[in-house]
Amino acid sequence: MAELLRPTSLDEVVGQDHLVAPGKALRRMVEARRLTSMIFWGPAGTGKTTLARIVAASAGYAADNLSAVSSGVKDVRESLERARRRLGERGQSTVLFIDEVHRFNKSQQDLLLPATETGEIVLIGATTENPYFEVNAALMSRSTLWRLHPLRPEDLRTLLDRAEALRGVSLPEEARDALVASCDGDARSMLTTLDTAIVLVETPRATSDDGPRLVTREHVALARDGRLVHQSRDTHYDQVSALIKSVRGSDPDAALYWLIALLEAGESARFLARRLVILASEDVGLADSQALVIAESAARAVEFVGLPEARLTLAHAATYLALAPKSNTVTRALGAVSAAVRAGVGEVPEHLRDAHYAGARDLGHGTGYTYPHDAPNAWVDQRYLPDEARDARFFEPTDHGDEQPLVQQWRRRRGLTGPEGSAPVE
Repeated sequence: MAELLRPTSLDEVVGQDHLVAPGKALRRMVEARRLTSMIFWGPAGTGKTTLARIVAASAGYAADNLSAVSSGVKDVRESLERARRRLGERGQSTVLFIDEVHRFNKSQQDLLLPATETGEIVLIGATTENPYFEVNAALMSRSTLWRLHPLRPEDLRTLLDRAEALRGVSLPEEARDALVASCDGDARSMLTTLDTAIVLVETPRATSDDGPRLVTREHVALARDGRLVHQSRDTHYDQVSALIKSVRGSDPDAALYWLIALLEAGESARFLARRLVILASEDVGLADSQALVIAESAARAVEFVGLPEARLTLAHAATYLALAPKSNTVTRALGAVSAAVRAGVGEVPEHLRDAHYAGARDLGHGTGYTYPHDAPNAWVDQRYLPDEARDARFFEPTDHGDEQPLVQQWRRRRGLTGPEGSAPVE
C-alpha cells in the first residue's frame, strides 16, 4: 500500500511542509529547475526516497538510484559513467540518489566528490543517522542538509483517508487512533500495519452487502502481534499521569509498570522520552542534576536505537528518576518568576547596564559594578534585581540531595546562616 500511495508531485506530498509548501526553499529550487547536491536526514518512513524521486522528476533531471546496503565501488563508478554519457550526449543532468548513504565507507564516499564538484551529478543522499557523524566532511560541505521530521498525526490521518479510498475499507475512529499511535510518525510502518489488518478482516463478519469492509481496532492489534491493547483515550491520559506521579513519588516499580503499559499500548517512545526529560527538571531538579543528563541521553538513545530495544533505555531512565532525591524548587521558582515578569518587567539597575559603547559611561551605565571574579571567592554582595523586585525571593531552596551544599553556600553568602551553614547568627 505504501508503494501504491507514493505521491508523484510535491502537491501530493503529505507532511514536510517546512520544505515543500509553496514558497519554501526546497520547492523553490525544484520550481527553478536548479538543484544542488543535498542530504535528506530523517527517521524511517518520513518520505526521503519519495521526495528524492519527485525532486528529480519535477526539476527535469534524469534519475539513477543506488542503495548503500547493496552497492559497491563498481556500482558507483558505473553510475557516474552513465551520468557523464547522459550529460555529454543529451545535455541532461542526473540526480544520483543513494539510500542509506551513511553505510558507504570512506572510499565509496570519496568517489562522489569529483562528480559533485564538477556538477556531473547532483547527489541526493538519504540517511536515518546524523550525517555530521556518518558522512564525510568533504561531501557534507558540497551538499545542503534538509531535515525531515516524523509525520504529524494529522498528516498520518490524511494518508489513512487515501488508503481507505484506495482499498475500499472503512476505518472507524478507534482504528485510526490505534494506527496513528502505533507508528511513531512512520508512514510506511502505519500503512504496512493497515495492509496486514485488511488481510485479517474476516469477510463474513466484517463486510456487509452494501458497505465497505470494516477494519477495527482489534484487527490493528492483531496486525501488530497484540502490541496494541484495548485502551480508551481517557485511559491513555490516566496512564501517562500515573507514570509521572509514580516517578515523582519515588516508586520505581510503579514507574516501570506504567511505562511498559504505555509502550504496549502503542505510545510513542519519543513522547515518553520527552516526559522523562521534563520530569528530570520538574521533580528532581537540583537534588540530582545528573538526572537531567541521564534523561536527555535516554531521549537521544531512543532516536538512535528505536523500538523495541529503546524500551531498555527508557526503563533505565525511569528507574533512575524514580530513585533520585526529589526537589521542585526549580519548578516553583520558575512559576514565581513568570508571574512577576508578566506583571511588569522592571528597569535594569544602572550598574548592570551595557557599558561597552561610547557614551555609555556618561549615562551612568556600569557605574558601581563589581566584577565577581576579582573577589576572593568569586562572589560580591551586589544587587541584580530591579528596584521593583529587589526584596523578592523566587528561589526557595530545600536541603534535599545535591541541593544541600549549593543551598548552604547560597545562605552563607547572604548572611542567612553562620560560617559553617548552621542557623543564622544572632
